[in-house]
Amino acid sequence: MPTLSKIRFIYLAALFIAAFCSFPAAALQTATQTQLAKVYEENTNIPISDYLVSEKYDGIRAIWTGSKLLTRQGNPISAPEWFTAPLPAVWLDGELWTKRQNFEALSSIVRTQTPKDNRWQQVKYMVFDMPYAQLPFEQRYKNYSNLITQINAEHIKPVKQQRFHSNHELSEHLQALVEQGAEGLMLHLATALHQSGRSDALLKLKPYFDEEAEVIAHLPGKGKYTDMLGALRVRNQQGIEFSIGTGFTDAERANPPPVGSIITYKYHGYTNTNVPRFASFLRVREGLEDG
Repeated sequence: MPTLSKIRFIYLAALFIAAFCSFPAAALQTATQTQLAKVYEENTNIPISDYLVSEKYDGIRAIWTGSKLLTRQGNPISAPEWFTAPLPAVWLDGELWTKRQNFEALSSIVRTQTPKDNRWQQVKYMVFDMPYAQLPFEQRYKNYSNLITQINAEHIKPVKQQRFHSNHELSEHLQALVEQGAEGLMLHLATALHQSGRSDALLKLKPYFDEEAEVIAHLPGKGKYTDMLGALRVRNQQGIEFSIGTGFTDAERANPPPVGSIITYKYHGYTNTNVPRFASFLRVREGLEDG
């Protein structure tokens, strides 16, 4: 005989499936398009208490369509069958993640076309939204939290959201998490309906900024880096050209990102000529996208 918890789970899942099946095609397409974050700036005059705040996980964005696990660009993710088996037949948005400051290892696991069970056992699916065009985020948060709790799978976790009432409280929370190795915070407007693209409804807050740039040249190294990479010459999305000479491992200097590849770099604001200040290499963008 089914247990009470199983009956509740089946009932809850049925409600969500029915809601999605009743969507018109156009509405469903709108609801399931990817929502992206803008950068939060402390001098922005927004009421902090209107936002729900969660940790920003340094992982790989993963969209569960109800039957397939995809990157935010629609590329399939080759996860083991046991990993996706507990997921319900509803749309979920989240992040594949192992632990803080472990993106390269995670990327290696997820990019492998033939998934290895022992490596995927390190991975968790951190669910942070359950897109539905007609519900505000605060209700969607309650819905995905309830659903993931009912699923009760060790590798599928609901992302916790909380409120703060001032920039000072928010900054203290950010600092505490960063000291533990976190990447930053996400701020989601509690009353916002799901929408694709970037808006003030979803903001990211980091101790530094990051952007992408195209590699246009390799500059030779000197001293201990003779015959290795000294710096990358890059062009960012604003068309500004500059050099990045820090953030590389010795292995990356020996085998640098090729000309034409896209890299992610971090920086701390801009100079008066719009060049990113203190730019440092983070990683190469490779097919699968981070969050």
